[in-house]
Amino acid sequence: MRVAAILMLGGFLTPSAWSQTMDHSHMDHRQMDHGAHAAQPAVDRSVDPHAGHVMPAAPTSMPVAAPPPIPTDHAADALYDPAVMARARAAMIRENGGMTFSQLMIDRAEYRAHKGGDSYHWEGEGWIGGDINRLAIKSEGEGAVGGALHSAEVQALYSRAIDPWWNLIAGVRHDIRPQPQRSYATIGIDGLAPYWFEVEAQAFLSDRGDAHLRIEGSYDQRITQRLILQPAAELNVAAQDVPELGIGAGLSDVELGLRLRYELAREFAPYVGINWERRVGDSARFARAAGEGASTTSLVMGLRFWF
Repeated sequence: MRVAAILMLGGFLTPSAWSQTMDHSHMDHRQMDHGAHAAQPAVDRSVDPHAGHVMPAAPTSMPVAAPPPIPTDHAADALYDPAVMARARAAMIRENGGMTFSQLMIDRAEYRAHKGGDSYHWEGEGWIGGDINRLAIKSEGEGAVGGALHSAEVQALYSRAIDPWWNLIAGVRHDIRPQPQRSYATIGIDGLAPYWFEVEAQAFLSDRGDAHLRIEGSYDQRITQRLILQPAAELNVAAQDVPELGIGAGLSDVELGLRLRYELAREFAPYVGINWERRVGDSARFARAAGEGASTTSLVMGLRFWF
């Protein structure tokens, strides 16, 4: 039997030959307990080689080492004046997030050609502040080319970041046109929605007690690194009729635009496009009563720049 085992290990004897060489005649099978083997379920080793084995359980938690203490000394202080190095570190921190920044953005300065007389339109914003707190001045308006100023507003706002994507804004708005003039308290939110949509929503309460809501959104679709297609939309909603301003309760007007701009530089981009405006409900009725149309479609060309 030992010789057969050696031959099998050396590759000279196959398993079937090994079984034939074993002599079971002298074994007393009556002494073997076959009941224990019968109680065990059959295991298919070809499916799972580890079937029937009890694996040790994985530890439920690992000890977490405490972080090392924050160092309070600086290697440069051993070679240079510590006071000078402290000023250098403060300047580095300020320049990497603690600085005061500013920007002036004229988002739209455009000429609008449409039936019944051409017009102009502007929208812009200037702000100063840091990553969290900012003060901003916004303005927008429009008028007839060679004619009267139809509408103009100015807003003074405080903006505070409430997360990396959204800002809470509050302040005041004053309408220079149309007459009679109005002043409003405003609160709202603006920021970058999922899929890179720029969104702004503001609620206004005037000094005469009328309330309004404005929602704006736009999206920059880059065709190339310099050519950008921008769809935009604006909705205005009023809580009540304001006949002296030509505003009706509910959804008062809708504006949709599509502009294609080319960035000669990041800060300077001419554009062309189309813009559609529609007054709705009582606002349309007030416009017709004043001899104005309820809907206007314009071809636009303009300039977007910032510094």
